[in-house]
Amino acid sequence: MSRGVPADDTAGAGAGGRPPIGPPDARVVARFAGPGTFARLPTLDAVGRAEVAIAGVPFDAGVSYRPGARFGPQAVRAGSKLLRPYHPALEVQPWDVHQVADAGDLAANPFSIPDAIASIETGADDVLARASTMVAIGGDHTIALPLLRAVARRHGPVALVHFDAHLDTWDTYFDAPYTHGTPFRRAVEEGVLAIDASAHVGIRGPLYTRGDLDDDAGLGFATVSTLDVARDGTDAAVARVRSRVGERPVYVSIDIDVLDPAHAPGTGTPEPGGLSTRELQLILRGLDGLRLVGADVVEVSPAYDHAELTALAAASAVYELLGLFARQASLHRHRPR
Repeated sequence: MSRGVPADDTAGAGAGGRPPIGPPDARVVARFAGPGTFARLPTLDAVGRAEVAIAGVPFDAGVSYRPGARFGPQAVRAGSKLLRPYHPALEVQPWDVHQVADAGDLAANPFSIPDAIASIETGADDVLARASTMVAIGGDHTIALPLLRAVARRHGPVALVHFDAHLDTWDTYFDAPYTHGTPFRRAVEEGVLAIDASAHVGIRGPLYTRGDLDDDAGLGFATVSTLDVARDGTDAAVARVRSRVGERPVYVSIDIDVLDPAHAPGTGTPEPGGLSTRELQLILRGLDGLRLVGADVVEVSPAYDHAELTALAAASAVYELLGLFARQASLHRHRPR
């Protein structure tokens, strides 16, 4: 099925108008060898500027159950070595359309959540001074708040498409206002979200009280639950999300625990009954054409992983996002002026 991108659209521009620099050819340098960057891409320092930068955020002091997501970025990068250049479903080569680079890891104080949030926000600003957009690899979901602050400074309040088993709109946990369960309540309070255009996808599992759902609805979020996806399918989920978002700039936040533990056991707060990896891929591909301005993939905790299932799923999710960014760049490039 043609998606409207010219078949010969495989060469974008890097810094200074140069063709993008990609990974080494896996038919020359085997995929298990070569750089330890995401998909073996060049570093941001090496290319100077990129359209899309990938940054690790190795921070997990905000977790409420199993720790270990501080090691997520390196695990996802290792899992990404399996990726190949051409995305057949989106009909695009994600790092040939424009320059994609690995910005390394953002610094984060492991002993102070407020200090870590401040330094992550500064680090995101620094990366976005050299890249048009950024995909962050966590780390726990606390990191979404400083990332959203940095993105909103450039685009205004953004629509949030939030993939997660959990709402992450609690007020506090043990009286702590900043944890991996509170980032989107804080984001609403700070005005960085276009709340009338934001939605959760994949919500499921037990809650503390019915009031958790009422509070979340009161903040303005729409919800597509895992049960909704099971009953109505991925196309219906995509239609609801697209209708909700409209023309707003979109930030996509993916907690890997949106997947069932059978597909992603290596995470801090697993919840049975989640999406399959294929369902997540299909819903993400259905976002093609939306105005994406940033993204993160978080909560990979490799100590609980098995056979790299979670790292591979997270690397695949990042790849889907890179495909969407490349599609967006291609369509913009060929839009009549």
